Parts: sequence; C-alpha cells; structure tokens
Amino acid sequence: MTRRVVVTGGASVSALGLDDEEVFASLKSLKNRIVRLDSWDVYTRMNTRLACPVPFELPEFPRKKARGAGRVARLALTAVDKALVMSGLRENETLLKSGQVGVAFGSSMGNIASLVDFFEMIKNYDSSGINATSYIRAMPQTCAVNISVFYGLTGRVITTNTACTSGSLSIGQAYEFIKFGMQDVMIAGGADELNPTEAAVFDTLYATSTLNDHPELAPAAYDKNRDGLVIGEGAGALILEEYEHACARGAKIYAEIVGFGSNTDGEHITQPKTETMQIALEKAVRCAGVSPEAIGYVNGHGTATRYGDISETWATYNALNQRSVPLSWLAIQMMNRGWFSPNLNLDEVDPECAPLDYITGNGRELDTEYIMSNNFAFGGINTSLIFKKV
Repeated sequence: MTRRVVVTGGASVSALGLDDEEVFASLKSLKNRIVRLDSWDVYTRMNTRLACPVPFELPEFPRKKARGAGRVARLALTAVDKALVMSGLRENETLLKSGQVGVAFGSSMGNIASLVDFFEMIKNYDSSGINATSYIRAMPQTCAVNISVFYGLTGRVITTNTACTSGSLSIGQAYEFIKFGMQDVMIAGGADELNPTEAAVFDTLYATSTLNDHPELAPAAYDKNRDGLVIGEGAGALILEEYEHACARGAKIYAEIVGFGSNTDGEHITQPKTETMQIALEKAVRCAGVSPEAIGYVNGHGTATRYGDISETWATYNALNQRSVPLSWLAIQMMNRGWFSPNLNLDEVDPECAPLDYITGNGRELDTEYIMSNNFAFGGINTSLIFKKV
C-alpha cells in the first residue's frame, strides 16, 4: 500500500527575491537579474562574464550550530528555515527529532573556498589554511548534513550531487521515502553557490553566453539566436509530508506530488539523449496515473544551448502525445496563482525545437490541475516530477 505525498511548505533564495511576493514582483517586471561581473576579467581565457548572484546578505545562523556551513550550506539553510516556518513545523522540535523527519538535499559542489584551501595545501605544501571545519564545508553532502544537524533531525539522510538534477532528484527520492512508508516528513531541495570555476566548466564546452555587455539579453532559451547559459546561485526547499499526517495537524497543503520519473542516458556525459529523456517523462506520467493530456503546463529546463533545448523540447513533445503544451520556468506557486511567467528573450523559436506552446510576452493566465517539472544533468541524469493542484 502506498501513501499520498503533499507539499506543506516551500521557499527559495535567489536573485529574484527571498519570498513569494518578491519573486512574483520580479517575474512580472519581465526583467532578469543577470549582471556582468567585472571581477571575472582576471580570468583571461574564460569567455563569459555573466552570472546571477544573490544580491543581498544571508541571515545569520548561530555559530555553534552552523560553523561547518560554507556559503552553499548557508543558502540551503536559509531556504529550509523559511520553508519550515511556512509549513508550521519550525518550532515542533518533538516531531523534528522523532526520527520521522528526514532530509534529501543536493548540490553540484561543496563550498569552493574550502576546496581551494585543500588545493593550496597540495600546491604549496602548507596546511595552515586547513582547520577542523574545512572538510565539513567542502564535502559534497555539506547541505544535507548541515540541515540535519541544525534542526536535530534523526531520520534518513540522502544527498544527491548530480549537477542540474541535484534538487529535483532529492525531491523525487524524498517523495518515494514518504510514499513507501519510510518517513512521514522530508525536507527536500538543492543549493549551489556562485563561483567562477563553475562558469568555467560550461565555458570550456562553449556553452556559456558571451553577451557580456548586454546581460539583459541572456539567456535566451529555445530561441533561434541563443548563445548559451548563465550560471547563478541560490537554493530551493520543499517540505514534503504524508497526506494524513498533514491533515491531522491542520497543515495548509500547497500541492500534491503524484508522479516521479528518473533514468540515465547511459551514453555520453555531456550530450543529452532525447529518447531516454522522453522515457523519464513517460515514467513520471505513468507514476501519476494520469493521461499525458492531463498535463497543462511544463516547467522546462531551458539551458539555452542548442543540443539541450532541442533534445528537451522533443522529449517533452513526444512524451506528452505530441501536444503543444505551455512551457516556461517555475511551477507550484504559479499553478496556485494561475499565472505563469514567460520565457524572457524568446523572440524567435528555434525551428529545430519541438512545436510546444512557448509562453512569451507578459506571461499567461492558466488554470490547470497538473504540472510537470523536468531537469536534465551532466552524466545523462534525467528527472521529471508531476504536481497536482489541491
């Protein structure tokens, strides 16, 4: 017997803002938050200077409980704390420490500054930059572990360090933990901090935007004239809860997770494969027990790279019975508000992309019961989540 899984809280930290009202105001302004970083001019062989940093100070956390948290973990803690407040569980220490609350949280990397300290040790034969918390900040599982320690969680911990699917894979696996009775509540999500090394990863693949003097024009996902992606930083967290458990405590429910699909391409580390991406989406639809026609909106991955955009859109089009489904970015709160943001800088859809209903202009008012959110990562890791309005 399986159990229903609902979302009782959520929050994000990004250049768009710290709460829903700020985020929606930013989205409706139809302006991105990408900037040129002149400080990156020192990296002479790196082409891009564009990034999307969080432009405000993060909240302070008690040093004793967060001294092993570098920037990426502090981003995660900020989102999680706001999500727990929203769910009404922030002060429920009895439940948090009961063993029935777990955490699934991922990131592409740990804290880069701490990793640099280790590299300096090897390069200069000097370990003076290393201290007792250096590894805690740098380790891949730093977000998940810092969250569990900060809140005294004694349930299951899973960390997904799978590049662009770190957050979505965490949400999907947290969903399965609750669905199959292993936990009653899961804190799930992902975080990444901004660092030039991460821009360099994509720059070496000629996948970054180089519109350095016009950050307002990048990225341009699905557009014929797109020139690449822009990296940023931030965190997102969801509080997932077993339906009866949420109802028993009178929690507000924002959505229900009804489907999850994931697989790997098994062929190439950096080149996406349409066929296996499509299968992941089809798995999510079958898991949800709905027809492809029930999906009223797709939260796309939108890398603004040729291979990424083309593969993603055709996988989506084919998995949803060759329907021109509306597609852009973000998901749950837009579903609840009935307004979906447009794809900025999408002026001329690439004719090689699938014929989806790409949302442009001032956005779109939509009333839909089911939405799909898709992500695709290096290593050929594909994920698809389906949420239902409640």
